[in-house]
Amino acid sequence: MFISLWEFFYGHFFRFWMKWLLRQMTGKCELQRIFDTYVGAQRTHRIENSLTYSKNKVLQKATLVVQSEVDRCVVDIMKEKNINPEKDASFKICMKACLLQISGYKQLYLDVESVRKKPYDSDNLQHEKLLLKLWNLLMPTKKLKARISKQWADIGFQGDDPKTDFRGMGILGLINLVYFSEHYTSEAHQILSRSNHPKLGYSYAIVGINLTEMAYSLLKSEALKFHLYNFVPGIPTMEHFHQFYYEVLN
Repeated sequence: MFISLWEFFYGHFFRFWMKWLLRQMTGKCELQRIFDTYVGAQRTHRIENSLTYSKNKVLQKATLVVQSEVDRCVVDIMKEKNINPEKDASFKICMKACLLQISGYKQLYLDVESVRKKPYDSDNLQHEKLLLKLWNLLMPTKKLKARISKQWADIGFQGDDPKTDFRGMGILGLINLVYFSEHYTSEAHQILSRSNHPKLGYSYAIVGINLTEMAYSLLKSEALKFHLYNFVPGIPTMEHFHQFYYEVLN
């Protein structure tokens, strides 16, 4: 109750007067002060919060801007806040970088969600090729005798047909497994070997799919923001999501 009351009064009263007082003292708006004080993920995160909780509609909408409109949006923000580009030459550059990260994160989630919603389709030739590619990457010296086979258990699938294991994460689970096996083949073979330990073994493919679900959940809940804002100076893409999956898997 106390926390809720504080958030209400801070958002509606104290924050406004605090911002006004600091502007009178420093001659700079909140956005400028953030750029002067913070770097990396903290900077982008604070800029995003400042825009989100602003009473100014132009600033509020900036968090929803698409990448193609970022330049125009920065100009609008500078006009609203009366920021002179000659006196603060770095503001435009910094704000554009932050908005690209913010809009990029939102677009990345939409892209990942779109792939996740696609179920594995055994009638889709591309899906089938991708599945066989996974087998060939992990078992290069062992031929798969049939598409429906108990051999799939050798790389950690639960049944004779792997498509049933992709129900939760759709084709995204397979794409991540192939990405890891293709770009980090040596590590993939080592992990697969450890997964076959007689006492401490586990289902390699199933664990990989579960880790995809974990990475997706972190992205959806926005818990992945600080990581991507820190390590991706520009627009986060699907490649960065796959790379995070690799980091989790290791």
